[in-house]
Amino acid sequence: VHIVESGGGLVQPGGSLRLSCVASGFTFSRYSMSWHRQTPGKEREQVASITWDGSITDYADSVKGRFAISRDDAKNTVYLQMNSLGREDTAVYYCQGRDSFSAARVYWGQGTQVTVSS
Repeated sequence: VHIVESGGGLVQPGGSLRLSCVASGFTFSRYSMSWHRQTPGKEREQVASITWDGSITDYADSVKGRFAISRDDAKNTVYLQMNSLGREDTAVYYCQGRDSFSAARVYWGQGTQVTVSS
């Protein structure tokens, strides 16, 4: 099983980034996918999720209206479009896959750093 995030980097306040998460080694279409973020000394928080069939998305209040999660099952990829970024969005962003039919199967990527700074 591999989950690989990409697309992080340095961006100015007010800017945008699109994160990608490519999965392999499991049946992607069975899995709900989510993005989480973590800063030093804080717990990891979920910022966005999408159900296995893409029918339902959910967002943390802190990113609602600015971030958008989507998935492309043909590419085994989930995206996080991040707009109007602020310094408070600086974090390591992690992608998670959770089997919608077996709660025991949960996979994480290694994370990608997003830094919002002028």
